[in-house]
Amino acid sequence: MGLGFYMPTRVIMDEECVKRNKAAFAVGRKALIVTGKSSAKENGALADVVEVLGRNGASYAVFDKVMTNPTVECAYEGAEAAMEEEADFIVAIGGGSPMDAAKAIALLAVNDIEKKDLLAGRTGTTALPMIHIPTTAGTGSEVTPYSVLTNHEKQTKTSISAPCLFPSYALLDPKYLRSLSEKTTVNTAIDSLSHSVEGMMSARSNVMADVIAREAIRIISGLFPKLAHGGLDDGDRAKLLYASMLGGTVISQTKTTAVHAMGYSLTYFKNIDHGRANGLLLGEFTEYTEKFAPDRIKDILSCMGMSETEEFKNVLSSILGEKESFAVEELDMYADIASQAGGTKNSFHCPERDEILEIYKKSLL
Repeated sequence: MGLGFYMPTRVIMDEECVKRNKAAFAVGRKALIVTGKSSAKENGALADVVEVLGRNGASYAVFDKVMTNPTVECAYEGAEAAMEEEADFIVAIGGGSPMDAAKAIALLAVNDIEKKDLLAGRTGTTALPMIHIPTTAGTGSEVTPYSVLTNHEKQTKTSISAPCLFPSYALLDPKYLRSLSEKTTVNTAIDSLSHSVEGMMSARSNVMADVIAREAIRIISGLFPKLAHGGLDDGDRAKLLYASMLGGTVISQTKTTAVHAMGYSLTYFKNIDHGRANGLLLGEFTEYTEKFAPDRIKDILSCMGMSETEEFKNVLSSILGEKESFAVEELDMYADIASQAGGTKNSFHCPERDEILEIYKKSLL
């Protein structure tokens, strides 16, 4: 049995874990805090980080220009800020967007990489040390070596990958999730579910990643009724945060599949939230994969207490609600883009371009 597993990020999950682990912040003298305009302030994470940095005698600067689905240009601007401020470590606060941007910033701050080389995956081998504090339960970016950035030239998202992009620490405190809207909570939970399900449908799936994925799928599926109808409490949010981290650990080994590759067009062209985009496609792609790997899909469904993919599709529909409108011509263009994506080729069974179009149609029309 061949197996490789590498996940160097130290994960600490507990109430007040930021304040209780000031040693995690003792990796430098000045931090660049990477976040969005308001989320870190609303949930209290920024104040907690500032307090700990002060107790450590460290200074800081804030780069809060990260937008939803951050661009390559944003990453270069953040790297310039890090260099100007002479920051020697990065603290990322937020959901996937600030965490993904922070990784690219940490990389570009210490490597002279041209844009074309960055997008082609030609990265350096070093980055500034990073501490990631997720404030959503979805992307799992706090434990992955990926930075996903909007690439306007290709009208999609591009994933940059390097071992140096693993954060040094991931500090998970469920209290930061309390201020999330119900919509964001649902979309990020479905993103998290997609990571673990896709991990088990990946060409790179392995025994250890499967064990972790099954645990995450069980946790999230146990909350399907509350995700559909509301009523999540602090205990549920803690479970979702834990499952999100597990999902990130899974894809750090397996990468994602055609689901993500196809979902990127829904986000880029229709501004559909990333997690929702994955959820809209996940059921049909699971059914497609079942034709080639029935035992694997049976394994995934059993984690959710299901026996049929149709039941999984129905549950996703009940959670996600009414679908957006699409024209066939749009889906045809999306199929062209997704058929060339690396994620599509990473699927357990790689769909052809016409098969991708059919999955789009079944999912969205």
